[in-house]
Amino acid sequence: MSAIWLRRLGLVVAAVVLQGAVLKAALPTNPQEAPARPSLAGQLLVASPSMGDPRFERAVILIVQDDPTGAVGIVVNKPMGERTLASLFEALGQKAGGLAGDVQVYSGGPVQPELGFVVHSADYHRPDTVIINDHLSMTSSLEILSDIGKRKGPTKSLVAFGYAGWGAGQLEDEIEQGAWGTAEADPKLIFDEERERVWDDAWTHRTQHL
Repeated sequence: MSAIWLRRLGLVVAAVVLQGAVLKAALPTNPQEAPARPSLAGQLLVASPSMGDPRFERAVILIVQDDPTGAVGIVVNKPMGERTLASLFEALGQKAGGLAGDVQVYSGGPVQPELGFVVHSADYHRPDTVIINDHLSMTSSLEILSDIGKRKGPTKSLVAFGYAGWGAGQLEDEIEQGAWGTAEADPKLIFDEERERVWDDAWTHRTQHL
């Protein structure tokens, strides 16, 4: 993963090309301070019922990056409302010809909410696509929104703005303190389940018991 290119979509949303190097640069880089542990990339982080941070109450987060420098994830169960694909392009001053349909926009986390990310099924791939695991990928560009509007995009997709980030060793400490559990990143849970049920299902099926 190599770069983030930021584009604004009006006052609320943006479309960017996400690559992990810039996110890594935003995190503390002290790998010596982080004890070795299996990476959580490609798994779900599930807020415990005792989560003390109101920003993450009942949050379910898809971990995109997790290494000794820190972790980055996208919240998948905090919808903010719908926008038409045409309005996104028009807000950017782009022609919206041939685009149809609406996009549900999610709050992906409290960090840099002007950045946009499209988590999607693995049947879609562009040169800038980030592979999360065998079933999930992420592409952040206007092209994927255009393809979605023209019914040429991925079978499943979730558009989120902002992300959650942790410094070296921070996420592990929070897990040890009981703030989070982990669960398998089931695509059906991410894309298909009713949002008000996502946390309940993820918590019930968590693999990291607190």
